[in-house]
Amino acid sequence: MIELSQYLIVAAALFTLGVIGLFLNRKNVINILMCIELMLLAVNINLVAFSHYQHDLAGQIFVFFVLTVAASEVAVGLAILVAYYRTRRSVETEDINSLQG
Repeated sequence: MIELSQYLIVAAALFTLGVIGLFLNRKNVINILMCIELMLLAVNINLVAFSHYQHDLAGQIFVFFVLTVAASEVAVGLAILVAYYRTRRSVETEDINSLQG
């Protein structure tokens, strides 16, 4: 049987990869969104692991809400990026910062 510590190590590794990717590559918005999704999935692993080991379904139900919010975040973010790409032909964060007025 897999122990709780093993789940936590995998989740910590995924979260760390997401944070490192977020800070190392701040130029491409799509990569930023992917790193945020990776961090959310690491949190979901923690929620499911603790829920399983405490024999409580609340954490697993909460994961569905987190996944719903993450999916809607990606859908809205990608829609905005597609609309922006059609006008500017770039999704670099430096170009998006020029929209501030």
